[in-house]
Order: sequence, then C-alpha cells, then structure tokens
Amino acid sequence: MINFVVHEAGDSVGTIVVEGVKAGDSLTGWVMEEDETLTLKTLEDIPIGHKIAIKELPAGATVIKYGVDIGKTIAPIKRGGYLHVHNVKTKRW
Repeated sequence: MINFVVHEAGDSVGTIVVEGVKAGDSLTGWVMEEDETLTLKTLEDIPIGHKIAIKELPAGATVIKYGVDIGKTIAPIKRGGYLHVHNVKTKRW
C-alpha cells in the first residue's frame, strides 16, 4: 500500500495520501518519476495531503517538492518528520 507520493528523486518531501498516519507508523512511498518505492517511519501524526520529510533537513534548508523550491525550513526536521507552517516558510518574505 502506498502511503505517500514523491514526484522525483531530488525532492526532499513526500505528500501523505492516506488518512490516519500516526507517529511510529512504517510508511511506503512511491517515487513517481523513477517508479521506485521507499520506506520510512513517521515521527509524528501527519494529516492526509500534508508533507513528510524523506531526508534530514537542517534549519535554513531549501524544501523541494515536484522538483521545485517551495520554501525553507525554520527549524531542523528529521527524516519522517511533519512539514507545515510551523517549520517551513516561504522565501518570498
């Protein structure tokens, strides 16, 4: 079962595509462009449609989704961590 999707191998996040993801769950992700899967353990509850880190992201790191820069981290985020407005901001302001 696929729990999250990643557009391409260079992305740093995936998008959760199932309901009920809880901290400690072992998740399977599908990297669409490469048609590969990866697994990781989530560190937090993550709602459907929200982002999960697929690699370690230090504070100030660029977040890549769909091969595009979508912002920067304002705090370190571990692999399996939840990314949202509490730890990622746009670079526009």
